Amino acid sequence: MEEYRNKNCGELRQNNIGEEVKLAGWIQSNRDLGGLVFIDLRDQYGITQIVVQKETGLLESASKIPTESTISVEGKVRKRSDINSKIPTGDIEVYAEKIEVLGKRLRDLPFEINSDKETKEDLRLQYRFLDLRNEKLKNNILLRSQVLQFLRNQMVERGFTEVQTPILTSSSPEGARDYLVPSRVHPGKFYALPQAPQQFKQLLMVSGIDKYFQIAPCFRDEDARADRAPGEFYQLDMEMAFATQEDVFSAIEPVIYNTFTKFSKNKVAQYPFPRIPYKEAMLKYGSDKPDLRNPLEIQDVTDIFENTEFNAFKNKKIRIIKVPNGGNNPRKFFDSMAEFAVKDCEAKGLAWIKINENEELQGSIAKYIDDNTKNKLIKESNAKVGDAIFFIAEENNKVNILAGKIRQELGIRLDLIEKNIFKFCWIIDFPMYELTDEGEIDFCHNPFSMPQGGIEALNSKNPLEILAYQYDIVCNGIELSSGAVRNHNPEIMIKAFEIAGYNKEVIEEKFTALFNAFHYGAPPHAGIAPGVDRMLMILTDEPNIRGVIAFPMNSKAQDLLMGAPGNVTEKQLKDIHIKIDL
Repeated sequence: MEEYRNKNCGELRQNNIGEEVKLAGWIQSNRDLGGLVFIDLRDQYGITQIVVQKETGLLESASKIPTESTISVEGKVRKRSDINSKIPTGDIEVYAEKIEVLGKRLRDLPFEINSDKETKEDLRLQYRFLDLRNEKLKNNILLRSQVLQFLRNQMVERGFTEVQTPILTSSSPEGARDYLVPSRVHPGKFYALPQAPQQFKQLLMVSGIDKYFQIAPCFRDEDARADRAPGEFYQLDMEMAFATQEDVFSAIEPVIYNTFTKFSKNKVAQYPFPRIPYKEAMLKYGSDKPDLRNPLEIQDVTDIFENTEFNAFKNKKIRIIKVPNGGNNPRKFFDSMAEFAVKDCEAKGLAWIKINENEELQGSIAKYIDDNTKNKLIKESNAKVGDAIFFIAEENNKVNILAGKIRQELGIRLDLIEKNIFKFCWIIDFPMYELTDEGEIDFCHNPFSMPQGGIEALNSKNPLEILAYQYDIVCNGIELSSGAVRNHNPEIMIKAFEIAGYNKEVIEEKFTALFNAFHYGAPPHAGIAPGVDRMLMILTDEPNIRGVIAFPMNSKAQDLLMGAPGNVTEKQLKDIHIKIDL
């Protein structure tokens, strides 16, 4: 174990002075000052300064070792004269008595490892093994390991059983495209990589596993976004038997709270987290992923303008956003917000007023608001002198989304977003169904969810009015996960799918195992699966999810390091009975 080192580069302190030690690592910098050479030696644990003196006979050879080469150094620990308070080992240095080159850098570096200089991301991904030597990225990956272990320990402490589910499985219609794997021994048939362990974890509930979890890899052939990695991602997958929605909340809230508290210096809002119905979230925040750090809220004032003759508001749905003391902003601010609404949100415009002394109105539509409407508006919005009010008018429910975007932009531009805090909430009571662009009824969220009201609701209510036991957990405007109470009753499942246009045969074909299992005494069960990558992205304040993944794909779903996807040989294709037709 001590052939190359007996200490690491981050552990030596003043109490080690006088000791003979052996270190190994990468040369971060190599400075030749004539009679002395100073080497910053780096490994995973830190940096130690190595001093090479002329009398050792190592000076010339040491000065010529390229940076980023690996070496082993033997020497004595001494007190450092020029203390470096920026690193934990800054009180000491090691005077080298022997240096062995273990792995010499033979090629020019494609970019500087620990530099603030911008480097094209594709180049960094192509040389990811070098990019991972960067301290910030390396620390993100080390943090990832700690977070995963902490999550795993917490779930075990709460009585959950870790079970690995298959990676090669069957294709199922779960929304995104599957990654397909051709079978060699079954010509013309395919496996699919799991988009989630959804069906398997429900089968575990039927089998009698009471509380299941795993850190699960999931695979979806979908486009990349800043908060979504293409190809694969990981989630803290969990499911509970004999459980309700509140049981899931009670189980996962302390896990999330403890994780964010342990691995961040930010304040974490205490649980239980707020429960916000979907309809309320869309009306009050204009989003089902509301950022609760933003104090601004949206109000519906359609009824106030019901009889208006103002064409921009006539027969429209009207939303307002009141900004306390917002009237103190210059005209330029209001004009720039209107420009944002048109250019970035594709709105028809953004009207505004501000309330001056004696409750007189000033602004782009002040002259269209009579005294009666003004009094109702001020009373409804609880507006005061000095406040500003922004108006969003649309013919349909697009008004909520537009208002949400403008709310968030106002929060950013006016610096209203609360800092250094994580605020979580649950979005609940999602609609079970929605209308497609073609006007047909389809599942809104998860087809496996239990409708509120059960079979009676499915038989008697307008499908678009039926709510589901579905829920999302949101942190600072970012969705961490969706979950649901599962539909474990075959009769309810048949009816639920029938409303969405799927007959019983489709269920039996696509969800054979699950549907069959539910005929053998299935318990009520519910679960959720918070995204590990997104949690880490928030914890590290990374703008892109690739910053918390060791070997990510680029935005085009390419692994530039390994050259995937790549070509294969004719023999490989023949073995799996595939012909390529481009």
